[in-house]
Amino acid sequence: MEQGKLNSIADVEGVTVGHVTLEDDLSETEAIRTGVTAILPHAGNWFEEKVPAASFVLNGFGKTVGLVQVDELGLLESPIMLTNTFSVAAVLQGTMNWMLRENPAIGDSTSSLNLVVGECNDSYLNSMRRMAVTPFHAEQAINNAQKQFEQGAVGAGKGMICYGVKGGIGSSSRIARIEDQAFTVGVLALTNFGRKEDLAITNWKTDAPAPDKPDGSVIIVVATDAPVDSRQLKRLAKRAAIGLGRTGTSISNGSGDIIIAFSNARRISHQTSETFYSSEILRDDHSLMNELFQATVEAAEEAIYQSLFHAETTTGRLGRVVEKGLFN
Repeated sequence: MEQGKLNSIADVEGVTVGHVTLEDDLSETEAIRTGVTAILPHAGNWFEEKVPAASFVLNGFGKTVGLVQVDELGLLESPIMLTNTFSVAAVLQGTMNWMLRENPAIGDSTSSLNLVVGECNDSYLNSMRRMAVTPFHAEQAINNAQKQFEQGAVGAGKGMICYGVKGGIGSSSRIARIEDQAFTVGVLALTNFGRKEDLAITNWKTDAPAPDKPDGSVIIVVATDAPVDSRQLKRLAKRAAIGLGRTGTSISNGSGDIIIAFSNARRISHQTSETFYSSEILRDDHSLMNELFQATVEAAEEAIYQSLFHAETTTGRLGRVVEKGLFN
């Protein structure tokens, strides 16, 4: 299918992405190779203008925050934050600090706040026990968000490994088009999973041995400007799992494979006196829905590959080296 102009999640109007990358050699054995990535759903106030959202847990070996309320109410009211496993709490705190500063009413004259944080384990390269990520880094990642952003070994992807080589952040987009109607589906993936021998790419070669590491994980974020509700977004999230599977993984026992989807086609006001609201929602049986499904599958698959293509060989703790994959 047709790609968006940037071929990234930021092709969905209003969506931006920010990174903070941490890299420091502490000693001969200890090294920091980690970071934070923030996905902002639109350019407004996310708490005051919520968007429909859903999640799909393909395999639940993960330590996410906020998915219970997203699935219960079908709404996203914060950025989607990504980091390493031991830094979820720090990123949660930093995002909370940012949101409370921007919204004085939260926890005072109005309700509390649901934040969304996802993680993957980067402890093969990163001295994760040092917990180098601080709340300030989460705030920085939000402030750094822009339309054009780096991919590969950056932000939350700095220490990640995918299919035995360097992984990280990857993104892609597709246009779902029927006659005079066109909508964008964008995907961002944080890749930290898969065995070297399972990768589906045929023009692939690497002489480096695969790292001996535990089962990994992947966080996939799907964004669209199509007018779909939370139930339909869960259907899109499930299709992203097909794109993931196309790359070769069979989803291991200890893998956290989690997909979060949102649409910013409409915003739902937090402050309103209205009893009801109404909006146009795409019919499930319209042919455009199948186009959105296909767009999600293709963008998810390519986002995984983009994380490999953009990554660079990275050294880490204990002198470990994870090579960049080579493609003919």
